[in-house]
Amino acid sequence: MASTDKVASQLQNYKEQKKNDGVATTGHGVPLITKDATMSVGPRGPLLLQDVAFIEEIAHFDRERIPERVVHAKGAGAFGHFEVTHDISKYCAAKVFGGIGKKTPVAVRFSTVGGESGSADTVRDPRGFAVKFYTDEGIWDLVGNNTPIFFIRDPILFPSFIHTQKRNPATHCKDPNMFWDFISLRPETTHQVMFLFSDRGIPDGYRHMNGYGSHTFKLINAEGKPVYCKFHYKTDQKIKNLDVKRADALSGSDPDYSLRDLYNAIANGQYPSWTFSIQVMSMEQAASCKFNPFDLTKIWPHSEYPLIPVGRITLNRNPENYFSEVEQIAFSPAHMVPGIEPSPDKMLLGRLFSYGDTHRHRLGANYLQIPVNCPFSVRNYQRDGPQCMVNQGGAPNYHPNSFDGPTNCPRAKSLNPPFAVSGEALRYDSGHEDNFSQARAFYQKTLNQAERDRLASNIVGHLKDASDFIQDRVIKNFAQVDETFGNKLSAGIKAQRLPQANL
Repeated sequence: MASTDKVASQLQNYKEQKKNDGVATTGHGVPLITKDATMSVGPRGPLLLQDVAFIEEIAHFDRERIPERVVHAKGAGAFGHFEVTHDISKYCAAKVFGGIGKKTPVAVRFSTVGGESGSADTVRDPRGFAVKFYTDEGIWDLVGNNTPIFFIRDPILFPSFIHTQKRNPATHCKDPNMFWDFISLRPETTHQVMFLFSDRGIPDGYRHMNGYGSHTFKLINAEGKPVYCKFHYKTDQKIKNLDVKRADALSGSDPDYSLRDLYNAIANGQYPSWTFSIQVMSMEQAASCKFNPFDLTKIWPHSEYPLIPVGRITLNRNPENYFSEVEQIAFSPAHMVPGIEPSPDKMLLGRLFSYGDTHRHRLGANYLQIPVNCPFSVRNYQRDGPQCMVNQGGAPNYHPNSFDGPTNCPRAKSLNPPFAVSGEALRYDSGHEDNFSQARAFYQKTLNQAERDRLASNIVGHLKDASDFIQDRVIKNFAQVDETFGNKLSAGIKAQRLPQANL
């Protein structure tokens, strides 16, 4: 009986659909005489250097792996479209929002953050939620997570933070001391850590979680007037999370649980979708806001800045080849289109450089010429380099020129008004800014009592393996969120500590 699991039956389905792919060839298209045998002197003799098919096969195999993503290594991808359902032209002139009913092709990559490419999908970890819009005016990448906030607010801390999620450089094992030491020394992490150890820390697959652009962006309308903005995409499948015991069991029995779930849902015609909305803050509101609106550890309260509906993202196609379309897909917050700009969000500004830099390392200088990353049209003055697919023929490779080379866009210029900056240039350590008020609201108002109990239990379950002095510092930080929360953690940790011998 045929399997109903689309993942398990993928090869059989391919056979039925393709029927016959013809003869096997070398990389330069020459038909192979015998695919499964090397050329040798006699049946037992030495191999011949002239066996170019074998040399090509092995040389390519040796190079099959591109460098793994340093973060977000394990992921799943799918394709579909974004459809505008509401007019937001009063806020933004970007063509992607240009009229109700307008559809734009999209690619989405979901991922875990800290684990390697072979790690389990059901670990407690934030989830990446990156959306690539193939718009009329170029690629727009909205690169976020399934949480509206993040651990840190200054990008110089990012390498250290990610190192604590990885492996101890001596033991090559995950180390709770590394994680909790950093977390407790940088209390701006408190808000996101509470999200991570709440029920939301282990979503039930990728279809049942929200996505957020997380950062504050700037939108420009046709008159050149700016507003600040946050992007949200809420799952239409409803939020579902995994309890700790089931997640642990799935890590062993089905480490590809989320990848499998997404692929099968789309293959079975159960196309997942997300409602796309924005929050808007005027320049005047930002100037008088009681918190820093560009602080990635903070949300914008919906009671003050309500969600404004924009459209819907629907995923209806699985990748035809994982490596080509998911492993090689490359997102960057720097990929913005006219009408969308960065704000003074320090983490966003740091990412504008870091993402393109890592893609040039992983995929090469021409990573944007890989088909899954390629915009509809490119005319620029970049030439040559490895993996150059489209070198723009005989077009001039310098600017300015007198030979019809591409030049400035008046529309883009009109949507890029000047902005004022002021202040002394200095390295400002933001570690002692407000770190607990929004975490307190999350604990006291967002979570119910059962969720607060599970949050404490989840933290204790992980924190118990850290050193005592780090445990004490962590508990002291959480007590500043809520005294009862700190007391719960203290009692849980004391119960986990082994009694000291009476000497």
